[in-house]
Amino acid sequence: MRPAVAAVMLAGAATVAAAPAPLAKFDGLAISSDGRRVASVDTLQAADSAVPDSHGQVIVRNARSGAVEARYDPCAVCTYGGLTWSRDGQLAFIASDPVAGTAALVVTAGQLRTIATIEGVAQTPRWSPDGQRLAFLAVFGAHKAVGAIEAGRAQVGEIGEAEDEQRIVVVDAAGGAAKPVSQADTWVYEYDWKPDGSGFVATAAKGNGDNNWWVAKLVQLDMDGRAVTLVAPEMQIAAPHVGPDGRVWFIGGLMSDFGSTGGDLYAVPAAGGEPVDLTPGARFSVTSLVTTPRTGVVTRQAGDRVEIARVAADGAMTVVWSGPVAATAGATDSGVAVADDGRTLATVVSDFAHPAEILAGTGDRPALKAITTANAGHPAYVAARSVTWTSEGRAVQGWLLTPLGGPAGAKRPMVVDIHGGPSAFAGPQYLWNGVDRALIDHGYAVFKPNPRGSYGQGEAFTRANVRDFGGGDLRDILAGVDAVVADGSIDGARLGVFGHSYGGFMTMWTVTHTARFKAAVAGAGIANWISYYGENGIDQWMIPFFGASAYDDPAVYVAASPLTTIKAARTPTLIYVGERDVECPAPQSVEFWHGLKAVGVPTKLIIYEGAGHRLRKPEQVHDREDQTVAWFDRWLK
Repeated sequence: MRPAVAAVMLAGAATVAAAPAPLAKFDGLAISSDGRRVASVDTLQAADSAVPDSHGQVIVRNARSGAVEARYDPCAVCTYGGLTWSRDGQLAFIASDPVAGTAALVVTAGQLRTIATIEGVAQTPRWSPDGQRLAFLAVFGAHKAVGAIEAGRAQVGEIGEAEDEQRIVVVDAAGGAAKPVSQADTWVYEYDWKPDGSGFVATAAKGNGDNNWWVAKLVQLDMDGRAVTLVAPEMQIAAPHVGPDGRVWFIGGLMSDFGSTGGDLYAVPAAGGEPVDLTPGARFSVTSLVTTPRTGVVTRQAGDRVEIARVAADGAMTVVWSGPVAATAGATDSGVAVADDGRTLATVVSDFAHPAEILAGTGDRPALKAITTANAGHPAYVAARSVTWTSEGRAVQGWLLTPLGGPAGAKRPMVVDIHGGPSAFAGPQYLWNGVDRALIDHGYAVFKPNPRGSYGQGEAFTRANVRDFGGGDLRDILAGVDAVVADGSIDGARLGVFGHSYGGFMTMWTVTHTARFKAAVAGAGIANWISYYGENGIDQWMIPFFGASAYDDPAVYVAASPLTTIKAARTPTLIYVGERDVECPAPQSVEFWHGLKAVGVPTKLIIYEGAGHRLRKPEQVHDREDQTVAWFDRWLK
């Protein structure tokens, strides 16, 4: 069996297996109210596959021994998600049928029962406190998959009409008609039942769901759809729950993408009012929140570590587990699954050298131990270490990844991988495949910095690049490059840089502000913030970071645009983007490619047909990896 969490290490001492077994993935982790069982959606990923088998099975395990107690797979083509337990031990989940375009709410109570089916998309089912009803989020007749990273619909016909709406739907647990209870013109992002079952607390906004999360309000909804705004803060809000003190708790902060959560923990009276910051001045970022009748539990990114902490009614936090050199806690929307007693926890942990396993434990400070061994035979493919350095008085952290073995004393070329966001964090993940793994296999070191604007060091650090995109964060990255090159194992004359999304913008910005890098790959970047403002499907995200729209303060947008300084570019740059990218539309990549060609810089542009912000088709994912490695090989070797 894998060792307990406290023994999980990042050092990669294992040898590479010639033909590794499929990799097991555990998603949607949920623990029963009594803490005796855990459920997850288990999928397998073949060694030569870019993505896991999306079908999978719902597996129920004993929370102490890990013994499999039940398997559910009611639909041969469905994907499963949204696992949730009732207090009397019933498990519910969503079965989505991509062929029929339907989503079914399934309940296990001795046998499987489908209690509601809709045409469209459904997610996040939750049992009412008395177990008599279920709520879930539904998009009836969805035109696209939920989320701005998914491929947008074709931009033809009258634009901006017939927006999708995500609503809270309620159905009796015994079955019957599924009744929408939230307003038809409102997109509900996240929600939870009120403890008395009379309604919900939620984050919601009018209009386009992809765009308006950045202006979402914290609301209280009754069963007739009436909404009362509790707070409309000048920040982004996530994970609304009623806390053990009766107030509504949520995570608030500067966040650049829905689902990439980080900030402080806040509480607001149930009747509304001024939110109170429960973690002012914290040197960590709260990344998830779940509440029980007795306590709250959060995950926190603190430097290079993930911490699980209990939260008392007054907001005081007690760390009950801390991952060694930042093992990654959580593969669920709450980061950690918590039983009603608040003392029994389960989570999913992986790091650069170890693939995911489910961990569980109970107690005031639970000794979380692996209850699965599905990936025990998988080796490490990389050596990884956390690196810290100082930049302009700030402590900055990142990760240096290097191949296992190799000639003693040889200096390696290095590629800097800049994460997206900017409000995000480059953390440990098992290098089964992907661009980083491909580069490691070809002899490169990979440096993954977390400059200002990242999570992990508190809200002030996350806000430190507001109205300064490409300024202080680039200086932080360059200072980090200096630090790792000074160690003597990296060839400072053979450096590359790449990134996707905000990392794509930063790559474009970097090559127009320094000639230090000899090759670059910019994925789904932003070249011209003025034209981007009018092209993208999520312009609301820019206001918190720029302070005003591009029409009210164009100067700050122009100053941050790589095209403004395109004549300084010297670095050969490969550019790629999805044809239907909502977040960073393809014309931005075309503009930068055109600019590089105009100033005589070697460049290449690839637009992936039908793809969104995240590439989904395996052949496109593989091609992106092959093209990236070939580009760096051409210019760095």
